[in-house]
Amino acid sequence: METLPAVPGVGRVPAEPGVFVGRTRELARLESVVARSGGRAVVVAVHGLGGIGKSTLAARFAELHINRFSVVWWVTADSPAAIETGLAELAAALAPETATLPAEQRVELGVQWLATHEDWLLLLDNVTSPQDAAALLSRVRTGTVVITSRQRSGWRTVKTVPLDVLTADEAVQLLIRIVRSEWPDADLAGADRLCRELGWLPLAVEQAAAYLAQTRTNPTTYLDLLARFPARMFTTTTEGGDAQRTMARIWHLTLDRLADTPAAGRVLRQLAWFAPDSIPRDLLARELGEPQLSEALGRLAAYSMVTLTGNTVAVHRLVQAVTRTPDPTDPHRQPADIATARDNTATFLEAALSDLDPDTPADWFAYRLVLPHGRALLEHTTPDTDTTQTSRLLNSLGLYLSGQGDVGTAIGYFIRACDSFQRLYGPDHTNTLTSRNNLATAYREAGDQERAIPLFEATLADYERVLGPDHPNTLTLRNNLAYVYQASGDQERAIPLHEATLADRERVLGPDHPNTLISRNNLAYAYQMAGDMERAIPLHEATLADRNRVLGPDHPDTLISRSNLAGAYESAGDMERAIPLHEATLADRNRVLGPDHPDTLTSRNNLAYAYQMAGDTERAIPLHEATLADRNRVLGADHPDTLGSRNNLAGAYESAGDLERAIPLFEATLADSERVLAPDHPLTRTIRSNLDRARPS
Repeated sequence: METLPAVPGVGRVPAEPGVFVGRTRELARLESVVARSGGRAVVVAVHGLGGIGKSTLAARFAELHINRFSVVWWVTADSPAAIETGLAELAAALAPETATLPAEQRVELGVQWLATHEDWLLLLDNVTSPQDAAALLSRVRTGTVVITSRQRSGWRTVKTVPLDVLTADEAVQLLIRIVRSEWPDADLAGADRLCRELGWLPLAVEQAAAYLAQTRTNPTTYLDLLARFPARMFTTTTEGGDAQRTMARIWHLTLDRLADTPAAGRVLRQLAWFAPDSIPRDLLARELGEPQLSEALGRLAAYSMVTLTGNTVAVHRLVQAVTRTPDPTDPHRQPADIATARDNTATFLEAALSDLDPDTPADWFAYRLVLPHGRALLEHTTPDTDTTQTSRLLNSLGLYLSGQGDVGTAIGYFIRACDSFQRLYGPDHTNTLTSRNNLATAYREAGDQERAIPLFEATLADYERVLGPDHPNTLTLRNNLAYVYQASGDQERAIPLHEATLADRERVLGPDHPNTLISRNNLAYAYQMAGDMERAIPLHEATLADRNRVLGPDHPDTLISRSNLAGAYESAGDMERAIPLHEATLADRNRVLGPDHPDTLTSRNNLAYAYQMAGDTERAIPLHEATLADRNRVLGADHPDTLGSRNNLAGAYESAGDLERAIPLFEATLADSERVLAPDHPLTRTIRSNLDRARPS
């Protein structure tokens, strides 16, 4: 074998894929490594998730450079025995007279030929472990070996080329070219959405494209089938397709290889219910303790099923989709195991928020951490599977989103929470009633008083029947109903109900109870909204004094009373008392709550407006501009408070006679308010009225 030259025409490489797109950078990396070999042995491992296109890339590289090498030999190398078979076949191809020798001798002859020749290319496809190829590589000092493997780690001195999904454009191009090769006039509208849903994974795109071409189906229909029949679509092959080359089958084999780490499948099922990226490892630790968790994640990462950072995990969305699709015939996807993982995810996410306050900025980081994973869980589950923890998660996320201005999503979550709690506990359970109160409050915040008021009234009646008229929760509902009457402009019903609620809270809870003080504050504000400053201001002053005494001067409720009293002075035209109180309240909120707290930003907005009402636009405009910038940064561009700041800044420009800046800002703010809050929201109506006033008649 040492003296046997390469035989012209001897070689083995898979047929070049009919369609190949992208991978320019990876092909260049392979080319660069081979070009720098200088005659020495070159070993390159292409690694990545099953279905990512490793074999396709290796085959493409071989086809592009087939004339560079004396022999190109492809070996299916998914086991040590398979590698030996491939080497034995190489020996027989080079020296046909060896075909009758025992297999062990032919393996040795194949290795001898590689070890004593140069300018050959050996492709070891789908190597399970670096150890499987170690014996061969230790004897080969010349030539080029390209390995493909799902194994990400353990390659040591072997150069590696990591392979990721296609770009969005490449995935669409791949799908279109495959389909059009068989169906030239196919309508492929929605191809980008389909590829995005498939996570731009080459195998999934190829599988979908073949299905579209064979069945004359469009991308939108395929997406619908994928949503309705995921188990079938993940395993479907077209005529002439390889049943072993489907998404479900490939990842099934990977998990089979991880059988010595049983926790790996359990962790992957858990990961399937989170968002694909930035999954906190701390949340997974609630499912599995250490060191089992780290060992399971390490093994999954080694086989490219997940990607790890120091404290987060990422997993391909299609791996998730397949993993959470039950299949009674697959031991890795048993329905009961998948349901357990789903319910555990709800429990972990709900527990992460259980002690937090959605109105406290210090807690927002945790809410933002949980939110994408809560959304993912809720999007991939149906209400009939909701547990108590799922329903509590819906309430927690709804309260946070409502406070952040995303009232539309919050309403959807509260509706689902109400339905789930009613299914689980019945209509009279406190969890059900609390969810109904949350939903009614969200309707009020959305400006939908037509739905808020009847729901508050019905919920109050149920609270009175179930808990009694003097229960603290019942009194809270009465306060909320009075407030929604007030927000709808119905002071004739709001004020008497506020007065009655205050009287009952004083009787049941005592005059100094925080809830009693809330009722006094709300009644004073109702008087103010009704224009009755003779009753509003003294009650605001008395409430502030009592909050000062009971709660302390720095308590948030005390600061609210100071802000409200300043607003009452302003409404009465007493700017000499209003402005200094606004300024002092802003200073104290800045000190106590911090400059970015929503209440602090409200005080800055109120002070700017007071300057504007006093005709001091030189101080009003810069303060409005700075407040808008900070609300934009802290709350986001679409938060109602941010839209309010934009409206107020436009009003300040108008007050200064600068209509060239006022009118465009009113117009842009109106468009955004209509988009975010709806055309008939109270803030939208206010902005529209301000714009009409500012426009020249």
